[in-house]
Amino acid sequence: QVEVAESGGGSVQAGESLRLSCLVSGKTWTVGGMAWYRRESGKERELVARITRGGVPREYADSVKGRFKISRDNAKNTVYLQMTGLKSADSGVYYCYAGDYPGPGSKDYWGQGTQVTVSS
Repeated sequence: QVEVAESGGGSVQAGESLRLSCLVSGKTWTVGGMAWYRRESGKERELVARITRGGVPREYADSVKGRFKISRDNAKNTVYLQMTGLKSADSGVYYCYAGDYPGPGSKDYWGQGTQVTVSS
């Protein structure tokens, strides 16, 4: 089993920065790609950024390109989301996703989410 836990959310003013962390524990050797998603109030959860097992960023949402950076430290079993130039539209609950390597019995894992509130 794999457990995923986010931290680092909070309330900030527009233009400020936050760094989210996602710690993976348990059978971490089964985990391949990871990602950050967010859900704004009343909207569907959307992909923010994703990263490979090897630490290569693969995709960013258009709305965060140039402002957010995803990174990964496998020695610490942690993925980060560095958010700069925050806007009110970035407010929402941010979820960390971890996926097993594809294969029989592979699973998806989600954290409980961390709230980010940006005030203009």
